[in-house]
Amino acid sequence: MAQSKKSSSSPLRIHFTATLERSQNKLWGCHFRVPSAIARKFIDSRSRRVICALNDSTEKQCALIPFGGGSFVITVNKSLQKQLNLKVGLTVRVQLSKDKSSYGLPMPEELREVLRQDKEGDRLFHDLTPGKLRTLLYIVGQANNIDGRIFRALTIVRHLKSNAGKINYKELSLMLRGPLK
Repeated sequence: MAQSKKSSSSPLRIHFTATLERSQNKLWGCHFRVPSAIARKFIDSRSRRVICALNDSTEKQCALIPFGGGSFVITVNKSLQKQLNLKVGLTVRVQLSKDKSSYGLPMPEELREVLRQDKEGDRLFHDLTPGKLRTLLYIVGQANNIDGRIFRALTIVRHLKSNAGKINYKELSLMLRGPLK
């Protein structure tokens, strides 16, 4: 059963329950279905990005992914499954709100600073598609420490500049491994 909550100053938040299902593709392991009537409240011409909390946990930025026949799902990665002790077939409490952030993922401070100092890098970065921006934000944000995030931010900007703003993921992956020792 879905419940909507909205006051004049707060964004629309919808609560519902869903069952965690095993996905039939190789891209993700599990997902839950979002009822079409609920999904439509968050989809606009520019974005399907939402903020999602499962079982009253920390909120995560994610996307409503088309699943065929007008339905949508949200994927649940292995890390979140383990963190929340979720198993296929379990019912989860879902809270959704619209993601109104600029990128759909947090901008790491280290990347923000590199882009602030490098106008050409900033231009090339912001000329990318929203999906590519999120991929690069994810890459930088996954580093475990500040030095790793700085290295990744600098490497990504250097890569964009040396490839006229295009991303060669294989080449970028090799660059992110660092210099040979």
